[in-house]
Amino acid sequence: RRGEMAKSTQLIDNEVFRAFATYAAIVLLKMMLMSLVTAYFRFTRKAFTNPEDVATFGKGEAAKKYLRTDPDVERARRGHLNDLENIVPFVGIGLLYALSGPELSSALLHFRIFTGARILHTFAYLIPLPQPGRGLSWAIGYIVTFSMAYNVLKAVWLL
Repeated sequence: RRGEMAKSTQLIDNEVFRAFATYAAIVLLKMMLMSLVTAYFRFTRKAFTNPEDVATFGKGEAAKKYLRTDPDVERARRGHLNDLENIVPFVGIGLLYALSGPELSSALLHFRIFTGARILHTFAYLIPLPQPGRGLSWAIGYIVTFSMAYNVLKAVWLL
């Protein structure tokens, strides 16, 4: 029925929406874990960015030595930022895609490939794996998101 909002029970009964919710939750949790990885490296490397974060190490010059950058902290932070740049669009576009009525098999393919690519990207960033591993995993996820956006526009084009 055009013009009516879907009821929440209709969405939960929709297999494509349930698949989207599953894979969106996985990549969002993975993104949240990157915050913990960054915090872990900050504490184990004693590398902080804000003066209030080093107050427990003393005052003045004693604490200032902990206000610094660390390569491991920066690598984890960059991986987390990359997640923000890619997972947030996936969630928005993936929701629109799930609601546009794709075939379950096509939707599962999109969601699974994106999720696998982002998990591989995280390992490639943190280990680090040699290029082109990280670049390919990023590109695959990006192409999947673009493909979903194309399919949404194709399904709902009203211009």
